[in-house]
Amino acid sequence: MGNLYIVATPIGNLQDITLRAMDTLSFVDFLLCEDVRTTSNLLNFINKRLENEGKKPRLIPLYEGNEVKVISEVILALKNDSNIAIVSDAGTPTISDPGFKLVRECIKEGIKVMSIPGPTSLISALVSSGLPTDKFLFMGFLPKKQGHKKTTLENIKKSLKLINSTVIIFESPHRIIATLEEIKEEFGDIEIVVARELTKIHEEIRKDLISNQISHYKKGIKGEIVLLFNLK
Repeated sequence: MGNLYIVATPIGNLQDITLRAMDTLSFVDFLLCEDVRTTSNLLNFINKRLENEGKKPRLIPLYEGNEVKVISEVILALKNDSNIAIVSDAGTPTISDPGFKLVRECIKEGIKVMSIPGPTSLISALVSSGLPTDKFLFMGFLPKKQGHKKTTLENIKKSLKLINSTVIIFESPHRIIATLEEIKEEFGDIEIVVARELTKIHEEIRKDLISNQISHYKKGIKGEIVLLFNLK
């Protein structure tokens, strides 16, 4: 029986790939990925660094729409002694990305699951934010529907009354202003950290009142975004 490897990949700077990740991606038979082009670029980078033109894994797209179908095929391949890795476009797989259902099924089937740790944007943003790091509440992406988002923010506020934590939220550029406005409505004009383009040339970690953040980013914003705030 083969193994399933959960391999963290760089969140921006390709030089953040670990030696263990490079070794793992060099010997697996199949590689589950979000975007074939993105992963192919990473494999080309690895092969140049290793000066290796040998075996390349077969790339298999894995996304929310095909996850159920792919799981059964992957389980069968693992039982037939194939070694398989899963990567996301950036960071640690299964964190706000498909993959946890596959991991769950592998564990049910007695298949060994191994984590190859590495970059994750939520931890990079947290340790660079200047906010308390001893306890944090990671919410991933908030619901897209306004009503559901409002309910989620209300529940976050309730939970912070019980355990004070730094709240970490993922957001996309086209929804950032609306999300900031809704956080302001629920929590008031508190200070919030906007972290974006982490590990890249234009990395920015900006702490300011929500109202000032809204004014600053109304002109436009690019890149993946992490929002962080703490009420104390």
